[in-house]
Amino acid sequence: MSDPPKRNLRAGGVWVAAALAAALAACTPALPGVSGAPATAPAPEKPWTPPAAARPAPAAAPERPAAAEVPPDIAQRIQRLTITDVVDLALRNNPATRQAWANARAAGAAYGMARGAYFPQLDADASINRIKTIATAGRVAVQQTTYGPSATLSWLLFDFGSRSNATEAARQALLSADWTHNATIADVVLQAQVAFYNYVASGALFAAQQASLKDAEANLEAGEARRRVGVATIADVLQARTALSQARLAVDTTLARRQATRGALALALGYPANLPYDVDSVTAPVPVGAVADSVEAIIARAIRDRPDLAAARAAVAEAEARARQLRADRLPSLTATGTAGLAYVVNRPGGGNNYNVGVGVSIPLFNGLTREYAQAEAEAQADAAAARARSLEQQATYQVFTAYYNLQTATRRIRTAADLLASAQQSADVALARYKAGVGTVLDLLAAQSALADARAQNVQARLAWYTSLAQLAHDAGALDARGRTDLRLTADTLTPEPPR
Repeated sequence: MSDPPKRNLRAGGVWVAAALAAALAACTPALPGVSGAPATAPAPEKPWTPPAAARPAPAAAPERPAAAEVPPDIAQRIQRLTITDVVDLALRNNPATRQAWANARAAGAAYGMARGAYFPQLDADASINRIKTIATAGRVAVQQTTYGPSATLSWLLFDFGSRSNATEAARQALLSADWTHNATIADVVLQAQVAFYNYVASGALFAAQQASLKDAEANLEAGEARRRVGVATIADVLQARTALSQARLAVDTTLARRQATRGALALALGYPANLPYDVDSVTAPVPVGAVADSVEAIIARAIRDRPDLAAARAAVAEAEARARQLRADRLPSLTATGTAGLAYVVNRPGGGNNYNVGVGVSIPLFNGLTREYAQAEAEAQADAAAARARSLEQQATYQVFTAYYNLQTATRRIRTAADLLASAQQSADVALARYKAGVGTVLDLLAAQSALADARAQNVQARLAWYTSLAQLAHDAGALDARGRTDLRLTADTLTPEPPR
């Protein structure tokens, strides 16, 4: 008569446990804290407050590198750095080149690991074992200690290309990393050159603005002299003073820009902006001229020589080799194995050896279609890598095309700017002479000198555009070496303008 109550009690306990489990499952557990702070922000629109332990310690203020930190061969001419020095320092200090080099070294190590698959794998080990058995019918208890070394050999004798394709994929990955390193060097060289030319151009523009300031001061002196003799009015003097203030403002603005370009160049060198240095702008110019080769020839050279394109092509070859490797993984392989060892028993003289040798065939049959899907993924990745390479080639073609015609335009602009400067200088000289002679107005003089100041600025900007356009074209064509030089052929020098007609 007691069985039903027991069954009811057990059933009630099951229901209580089920209800408790359901209640616990319905509760959402709170997120764990982090070092005494909430795990997340209290709301999406509020920031997370980190715990004190997670806050980084305040870093010491960076010290300006002393002259000794600059390479000794360059420290001696730190105040007259050439463009070659600038490129050299940028390559030494830029972290991008170090990162690319480290990636290439890692890829080289991976290639070495892949080649190891062609060699046998030999492992040695030593063991000691203590055995104790219990006494049974007809047998006594045994206690025994055995020890000894052993060696195991495994050698893949044959497969259907898995090993060779894995090695080829690692080799192509190494080539891609090396080409990427070269492309990074070219990028750093271009950045350093552009920063150098910007700084030199800012100095030239500052000198031009100072020349305009001197002209404005001369105009004011001439206006005041004419007013003293009664041939000019106070309006002429006030207009000259206004022009002088504008010239001073232009000088101050250009000086601020020059300091900014100076800091940008120091940053490109890998040093703080307040590094005490200067450049030798006399060594900056090269013979200015148009590119002698056609745009089609330079595009063909870029497709052939650009390191980033070579890296992309190597990435395609790597992806294709990976796909072939995974395809071969689905085929049988032949492996030889062998084990040899020595066994010794404590308190017993002598020992014995043992070995086994075998050759086995491994035939992949089924593993949930994992190998098939892995092969399909690799083949799709190879198609994607090929598409990326084609896209990069199209981008390279566009970049060379654009840089080529930018340089052509910059070359023509050099001559036009030089002609404009010569004409503006003559016009300003004539206007000043006429004003001093009393036959010209101050408005004519100020207009002529304003045109001269603009022509000076245009001349500086034209030269800057030419140098940067040449560097960009050399970079895009794959013709920029690690010292910032290029072998692009240019036509005759066009720096010297024809006399104005």
